[in-house]
Amino acid sequence: MESTRTDLALLAVRVVVGITFLLHGLDKLGDLSGTEQGFDGMGIPAPGLMAPLVAVLETVGGIALILGALAPLFAIGLAIDMLVAGLTAHTGNGFFVSDGGYELVLLLGVAALGIAIAGAGRFSVDATLRLGRRVPGYPGGERGTLA
Repeated sequence: MESTRTDLALLAVRVVVGITFLLHGLDKLGDLSGTEQGFDGMGIPAPGLMAPLVAVLETVGGIALILGALAPLFAIGLAIDMLVAGLTAHTGNGFFVSDGGYELVLLLGVAALGIAIAGAGRFSVDATLRLGRRVPGYPGGERGTLA
């Protein structure tokens, strides 16, 4: 019973965090020029390369979290994405997102880090493919699978 609760909690976190990243990624993809200009204004190196890279990471990574497909790997990338966002765009603005602060990037980054550590849970593509049992050290292998 406890395992099922944990897996349901991981599913809920994955889906909400995944949808958030997906929508942010799609927003960046929808205006790559504006994203590039924004990155340039923040002093992010190679904004012409980084803007599409981050947009694709957030879009594909969001989908991966929702499905629980290679979730720990994408979660690491997304946590790093949020660390960079926090350090480059939000640190000097205080905590609250309403003031441009790091509140949202902290929440998303720590949630992604939690998924990277815990794995996607039983209700995921990763569990269905038994990646935790097939790949040594893959997060979440001890919880079992749906199939």
